[in-house]
Amino acid sequence: MSKTVLITGASRGLGRGLAREFASRGYRLALTARKAEDLDSLKAELQPLGVEVYTRVLDVVDYDQVPVVIAECAEELDGLDIVVVNAGVAIAAEAGVGKFEQMRTTFDVNLSGAVATCEAALAVFREQGSGQLVGITSIAALRGMRRQGAYCASKAGLSTYLESVRCETLNEAITVTELAPGYIDTDLNRALSSRPFLVTAERGCACMVDLIEKKSRFSYVPPWPWALVAQFLKILPLRLLRKM
Repeated sequence: MSKTVLITGASRGLGRGLAREFASRGYRLALTARKAEDLDSLKAELQPLGVEVYTRVLDVVDYDQVPVVIAECAEELDGLDIVVVNAGVAIAAEAGVGKFEQMRTTFDVNLSGAVATCEAALAVFREQGSGQLVGITSIAALRGMRRQGAYCASKAGLSTYLESVRCETLNEAITVTELAPGYIDTDLNRALSSRPFLVTAERGCACMVDLIEKKSRFSYVPPWPWALVAQFLKILPLRLLRKM
């Protein structure tokens, strides 16, 4: 029987691209997102590929529902081999000018919602004896960038949490994969004035699925040139970081 993968935030951007890529490789899919009509559209698109597609409406900030939906998806597909924690938002919010609500939304979705999803996935993996947890962070997790403090901090927090999970599951049959995309062409970043080393969603998602199938522990996406660029970002002076 083909492998199963659950993707949160599957109706748009990277989530939709990942769903297409996994489907093209024959995976059975559990797809979640906030809007039923978006999921229905995606399911209709993927069904001609002949793969099983199960959809469930889920807002990852509805913390009580997260474990319920993840468990139901696992039951529907007779287990989950991979859970991709993808749902996220990117809301520009300058510090100290009354944008706390936007910042809180960013933390709620990108960190708290992501952790809630990870916790639910781990419970399923431990019950079935194995699984692969994939967290989508960002190159932005490396530094605090102008007008992106909450976004950068939420992704850095998720990165650190994933490292802790990797440490705790070291002797279990659970793989923890962190993927940190650079600029992949999606609605999430199209409003930005600069998107260096931009790649198409198709190329970016194919690269991500390749890395997931290799069970990579951590990788930038695409690995080149971001593995090199990341080293420069870590030491870039603030006056130059401010211009990014």
